[in-house]
Amino acid sequence: MSASSRPQNEVPLAGADCQSQFQRLSQKMLDISGDRGVLKDVIREGAGDLVTPDASVLVKYSGYLEHMDKPFDSNCFRKTPRLMKLGEDITLWGMELGLLSMRKGELARFLFKPTYAYGALGCPPLIPPNATVLFEIELLDFLDSAESDKFCALTAEQQDQFPLQKVLKVATTEKDLGNYLFRQNRFYDAKVRYKQALLLLHRRLVPAEEQHLVEATKLLILLNLSLVYLKLHRPSTALRYGEQALVIDQKNAKALFRCGQACVLLTDYEQARDFLVRAQKEQPFNHDINNELKKLASYYRDYMDREKEMCHRMFASRENGSTVGEH
Repeated sequence: MSASSRPQNEVPLAGADCQSQFQRLSQKMLDISGDRGVLKDVIREGAGDLVTPDASVLVKYSGYLEHMDKPFDSNCFRKTPRLMKLGEDITLWGMELGLLSMRKGELARFLFKPTYAYGALGCPPLIPPNATVLFEIELLDFLDSAESDKFCALTAEQQDQFPLQKVLKVATTEKDLGNYLFRQNRFYDAKVRYKQALLLLHRRLVPAEEQHLVEATKLLILLNLSLVYLKLHRPSTALRYGEQALVIDQKNAKALFRCGQACVLLTDYEQARDFLVRAQKEQPFNHDINNELKKLASYYRDYMDREKEMCHRMFASRENGSTVGEH
């Protein structure tokens, strides 16, 4: 592994040192498996809770063999990494153990002995037999989807036995899963997650003093539903969810903007202008809102020109008809 391609913070080998690169690295790494089969060195600390078993993780990673310049496996070249579920999508035992020791935002380096990597046989032709491998892993995010899936499978009566904070946590997880799917352009799947989150909140009866907690989470979900239905080319439904968001917050610029966009698609230009002007009042310098108003003005001019043309033809036809009648 050359100095230019060597993982961050690696100490170059001394000429007289007979130890290998991986042996030198291992001396300053933490044993997280109990048998020195998985060693860890934190490059950048993360924050929040540790990754939970059965979570779905969003990671960037690169795997290296000793004395090789380029990674034998990496997803760092992908624009959007794929969400992977522990126990299903991740096949390396060492990587799974490593991820369970990480927090969101953390960047770490791991050494996996053969037992925790590709075993005695390796993975020809890339991985030789009994190979120790180095992985650099960045945990971008993780979602405890297993907990959410189990909770959503319960009946409404069973869900009512749990505290409100549990319901809010699961609804937020469903929303976050929907957001990830949305970024992948999987709009239909995102819609399903958003609607599941909204259903959980609709089911729950809460005292007046806690209603604001539910409304805050519900507002975000309604805004996302309005946007995803715009992407699905269903402006009537997008408008309905946008208007529900405005019931919670009548001055919400995003809700007003979504409703304006929906009305433009429905060719209800007067209503669209009303929503967009109200959105502009809340956020005068918002680029998207101002651009939508410009587009609306153009659409409206074209619409009025077509109306005038239609009226002109109609009257011309009537005049021609009356002249024929007189003759």
